[in-house]
Amino acid sequence: MSFDIAINRLLKNEGGYVKHPEDPGGETNWGLSKRSYPTLDIKNLTRDQAVAIYRRDFWEKIHADELPDGVAFQALDFAVNSGIDTAVRYLQRALGVADDGHWGPVTAAAARTMNEPKVACRLLAERLDFMRRLRTWSTFGAGWAGRVADNLRFVAEDM
Repeated sequence: MSFDIAINRLLKNEGGYVKHPEDPGGETNWGLSKRSYPTLDIKNLTRDQAVAIYRRDFWEKIHADELPDGVAFQALDFAVNSGIDTAVRYLQRALGVADDGHWGPVTAAAARTMNEPKVACRLLAERLDFMRRLRTWSTFGAGWAGRVADNLRFVAEDM
């Protein structure tokens, strides 16, 4: 999957500026939080600036170019919501390898030989289980579950 397709999907979910009092990330724009980027002017962040950050800090770090289309977007979306190490760790679980949260040769080899539909669905199941255990599930859970449902539709489209 091209980065352009993935980022357009992602930004439809992330939207613009939000400052929700119960969001542990704090002030957020285009899905990028003040907690993660404390020196960034979140309120005035442009779409183009956000896209550049997503490519550098997420797409490349999860090795999305090494993943099949349907899994690349799912891993990116998970990483944006829950952090890169968490997304890689749960991707590793979906791949059936040790879940240390670091992309290495074992993960890369498993990614090259994966059953794409199976791994995409397992990754979304792992993600939903992860989110249900978060303390903010009661506040944000319905939205997160809706996002996973939309992502299942993308899996069907991508396969």
